[in-house]
Amino acid sequence: MGIRSLTRAEAESRAALISVDRYDVDIDLTALPEGPEIRSVSTITFSCSEPGAETFVDCAAEVTAATLNGTPLTPSGDGRIPLPGLAAHNVLRVESVQADTAAGEGVHRATDPADGEVYVWTSFEPDEARYVWACFDQPDLKAPHAFTVTAPAAWTVLSNSGGPRVEEQGEARRWTFPDTPPLSVYNTVVNAGPFHGIRREADGHDLGIYARRSLADILERDADEIFTLTRQGLAFYAEAFAMPFPQRKYDQVFMPEFGGAMENYGCVTWSDGFLRRAEPTPAERELLAVVLLHEMAHMWFGNIVTMRWWDDLWLNEAFAEFACHWAAEGATRHTDAWAGHLASDKLKAYLSDQGPVSHPIHQPIHDVAQAASIFDNITYPKGASVLHQLMTYVGEDRFRTGMAAYFARHAWGTTTLQDLIDALAEASGRDLTGWRKAWLETAGTDRFTLEHDGDTVTLVADGTPRPQVLAVGAYDRHGEALERTSLVRVEVTEARTPVSGLPATADLLLINDDDLTFATARPDAATRDTFLRAAALLPTAISRGVAAATVWDMLTAGEATAAEAGRCLTAVLAAETSDAVIEPCLTLTTNIAELWAPPGERPALTEAVAEVCRRLAADPGRRQVALRGLARTADAESLGWLRDQAGDDIDLRWRVLVREAELGGDVATESAALLERDPDPEAWVRALTVRAALPDAAAKAEVWQRLAVDRAVPVQLVGTVAASFWRPGQDAQLAPYPEYYLDAVPGLDQGGMIPAMAYTFQLFPLFAVDAAYVEKAQQAARQAAPVVRNSLLERSDAVRRMLRSRTATV
Repeated sequence: MGIRSLTRAEAESRAALISVDRYDVDIDLTALPEGPEIRSVSTITFSCSEPGAETFVDCAAEVTAATLNGTPLTPSGDGRIPLPGLAAHNVLRVESVQADTAAGEGVHRATDPADGEVYVWTSFEPDEARYVWACFDQPDLKAPHAFTVTAPAAWTVLSNSGGPRVEEQGEARRWTFPDTPPLSVYNTVVNAGPFHGIRREADGHDLGIYARRSLADILERDADEIFTLTRQGLAFYAEAFAMPFPQRKYDQVFMPEFGGAMENYGCVTWSDGFLRRAEPTPAERELLAVVLLHEMAHMWFGNIVTMRWWDDLWLNEAFAEFACHWAAEGATRHTDAWAGHLASDKLKAYLSDQGPVSHPIHQPIHDVAQAASIFDNITYPKGASVLHQLMTYVGEDRFRTGMAAYFARHAWGTTTLQDLIDALAEASGRDLTGWRKAWLETAGTDRFTLEHDGDTVTLVADGTPRPQVLAVGAYDRHGEALERTSLVRVEVTEARTPVSGLPATADLLLINDDDLTFATARPDAATRDTFLRAAALLPTAISRGVAAATVWDMLTAGEATAAEAGRCLTAVLAAETSDAVIEPCLTLTTNIAELWAPPGERPALTEAVAEVCRRLAADPGRRQVALRGLARTADAESLGWLRDQAGDDIDLRWRVLVREAELGGDVATESAALLERDPDPEAWVRALTVRAALPDAAAKAEVWQRLAVDRAVPVQLVGTVAASFWRPGQDAQLAPYPEYYLDAVPGLDQGGMIPAMAYTFQLFPLFAVDAAYVEKAQQAARQAAPVVRNSLLERSDAVRRMLRSRTATV
C-alpha cells in the first residue's frame, strides 16, 4: 500500500478535533556510524474535543510498537496509524525505525569521502517528518517539541533549542534539549556528526556555525562574513517587524549532500556547497547573503507565524524571498541585491509565469503532494517581486507598521492570507481587496507599451492590468551614455494611463524603471532597434537590468532572435559596473549562445562573449569571474592562454578541462593528476564533470549511470554535471538519453521534494531532441507525481522555446 498524502479536508477535520500539547521525541543515532538505522520514540500528548471520536497519526517509518493511552495500535500500512476511541486527554507513544537513510525522505546519512566520517541531517518540509517519527504532520497543529538524542560520543548534536544537557553513556552521549516554542513539525530539526564548530556572541545572541571537519579551513575562512551577515540580519528584522528574534541561540549548520537551505527554527541547515572551495566571487558572496537572510526571515514568516495550510505557502516563501533582498540592501554591503534578483531569478519567474505551470500565487491546494509542486518560480521570485510592488503601493513606512501589527497579533499561531491583508489594509488605509484578487488570485504577467501622440505619452496595458504603481524613466544621450532626465511614477488602474511630465524629446523611455513592479514591457515598433542598441548605455544596474529583462522576454516569446538578444546583452555585460549583476549577466549571455542560438550562429555569439571576458579579465576585480566565463566559451586556440592564466587555481583548471573535454581534447591524464591534488572532498565530482563533457559514447554512458541511475552525485551538484553532459554539437553521442530520461520519469520523485525537482529539471534533455519529443515529454508529465509534473512541464516549455529560437533567422 502506498504512502497517502494528507488532504486539506483531512487536515481541517483533524485540527478541529484535536490540539497538541507537546511532543517528546527520543532519537537514537548510535547505529549510524556503521549502519543505516535511526530509531525514534515519539510521545505525543494531545487533547480531543469530542471524546470517543477517532483520527490518525502520521508515521511512514517502520512502526515497531504503538500505544494510545496504554492500548496497543496497529498501523494501516499507508503511512498512518488509526487512533480510535480518543479520550479528552491522550498520550500516544510510537516506536519506529527508519533504515532508508541513503535515498529516502526526511533524514539522510552522508559519509564524507575525505575521511569516512558520518553526518546525519533531517529536513521535513513539507511533510517528511512522518518518515522519521510519528507526528501530526500538518502546519497548523503547532506544539512545543522536546528532543532527546543519543549519539556517538565523538558527535555534536544540534537542534532547535539551545543549552542541551549532555550526559556521558560509555561510547555514546545523551543530549537533552529544552522545549522549543510552539512549532509546526516541519520546522523542527536534528543535525549530528563530528562537526567543526565556531561560536560567537553578538548583540545578545549566541551564534554558531558548523560544518564537517574536512571543511574546517573553509568554514574558518568564511566565519567573519557569515557572523557579520547574521548579526546585521537579526538587527534589521528585529526593527522591521518590531519583534526581536526571541531565542538567544541561532545556529547555522552546513551539511554534506543537502540541497539548498532549510529554515528550521533556531538551527538553519545549509548545503555545504555554499562553503565555496575556491575563493567566492562577488555574486557567490551575495548569494550567501540573500540565502542567509531568506532563511532568517523564516524565523518570523513560517516559524513564529505559520501558514494554516499550504495554499498560503507564499506567506512563508514569497515573504522570505522579498525580505532577504530588502534586508540585503538595507543592512549589508550588498546594496545591489534587487538588481541581482532582477538579473537572475526574476527572469526565471517571467518565463514560468507565461508557460504551462503558471498559477495564481495563492491557489487552492488539495493535498500535500500538490503543495510540493508549488515551491517554484511563481511562489518565490514572482511572489517576492509582487511584495516589492505591494510595499511600493502602500508605502514602506505603512508596510512596516502593518507587518509589526501582523506579528504582534499572530505570534506563535497560524494565519491565512486575509490576516495579512487585514493588517496591511489597516496600516495603509487602503482597501486591498482588488489588489489581493488581481495579484494573488490571478495568474499571468501584465505587459505594457507606450503610445505617443504628439507630446502626449500613454502607458497601454495588453489587457486589463493589475492595480500597481510603476515608473517610466526618460533618458537623453550624452556622448556614449544615456542620462536620466526625468522619472515619473504612475498608479495604474485602467488599460490606458496618461503619463505626464515626460520630455517630448527624450531619446529613450524606459517602462518599469527602478523595477518597482512585476510586469514585462515592449518598445514600440519605431524604437525597437534603437532600444536593442541603447540598453547597454543606460546608467544604472537596475535600468540596464530592466532593459535586459525586456530583451530576454522578447527572445523567449519569439519576438527577438538569439543573435539580436545575444548582441544586446553582451553589450550590457561589457558595460556593467555592478558586481551583483556581472556574473548572472555573463551566465545569461552564454546560455543564449549555447542554448538559444541556431547552430550556424552559435560560434560567433560564443566568441563575442569570450571577447568580453578577455577584456573584463584585465580588471583585477573582475578577473576571476571573467576567466570562469572564458572557460565556458574559449575556442581550442585560447585554451592554452587560459591554462597559463589558471596557474595554481585548481577551480579554474577544472573549468578549463571541462571546456577542453567538450572540444574533444585528451584530458584523462591531466584530470587524474588534478584529482590527486585537489583537497575538495567532492573533487571526484569535478572529474566526473570533465568526463561528462566528452563527445564520447562510453563516457556519456558511464556518467549517466552514476548521475541518473545510481544517483551517486550529491544533489546540490547534479546541475553542474548535467550541464556538462548536455552539450551542443554532441547529438550523436546524446541520442539515446532523451528516451532514458522519459523511462526515468516515474521514479523521479524518489527521495523527497528537493531531489525530485533537481533531477527532473536538470536531467531534462537540452539537445538531441525536437518539438515532437517535447510533446512526448509533456504527455509523460501527466502521469508523474505533482512535483515532477510541474518541473517537467516548466523545463520542457523552456526547451520548446529554445528549439523555436534555434530555427529562427535574423
